[in-house]
Amino acid sequence: MKDRNLILTGGTGGLGTKVTQLALSLGANITIPYNSLNEVEHFRKSVADVKVNFIFADLREEKSVSEVFGKQSKVDILIHLVGGFSMGDTDTYTLEDWNRQLTLNLTSTFLVCKYALKKMKENDYGRIVTVSSRAALEPTGQMAAYSASKAGVIALTRSIAEETKESNITANTVLPSIIDTQANREAMGEKNAHNWVKPESLAEMICFLASEKAGDIRGAALPVYGNV
Repeated sequence: MKDRNLILTGGTGGLGTKVTQLALSLGANITIPYNSLNEVEHFRKSVADVKVNFIFADLREEKSVSEVFGKQSKVDILIHLVGGFSMGDTDTYTLEDWNRQLTLNLTSTFLVCKYALKKMKENDYGRIVTVSSRAALEPTGQMAAYSASKAGVIALTRSIAEETKESNITANTVLPSIIDTQANREAMGEKNAHNWVKPESLAEMICFLASEKAGDIRGAALPVYGNV
């Protein structure tokens, strides 16, 4: 990734912090879109002495996404970690919550990929890595909206891979199960956390797919399940 320009969404979160640190160690120039100053402040407190460019954006809005990418002279890599999770029985789940899940998980992925591709095609080089979920392949009760939105991420990523197969642009997605982050420990307890996917391990997989070495991998949906 040396001297490659990387747009890293969700780079201040539990997984994102690990991806950011690893990508920096590999020489990437990183821009992180953020939606709240609290995200940036928390990141700077937990990760010291890192050179990252922060830019405000609402990744659910096309105008905002267009402005982020319009300010970049070149985009070599997109790693899209932004997403959200909620549960509920289908017969009581509100349309508002349904739309929120699709917008946050799928529409944001479409928008950042759309504008990343415009930049990548200018130089015939690009690596796109998205994050789906095990739930996309193994949906369970009360997870209809989340599973549907994450299944859409797989389909979108594979379609992009097909569109770009004659170029030096690749698109792949990872499918983690539960990630061992502080937020998940607080929400679910720590009893089984030792079986969850370690963010450091997932970051290694993501950064490999985002590297020049992964040029022969296209349209992959890679399971990263830990011991769950």
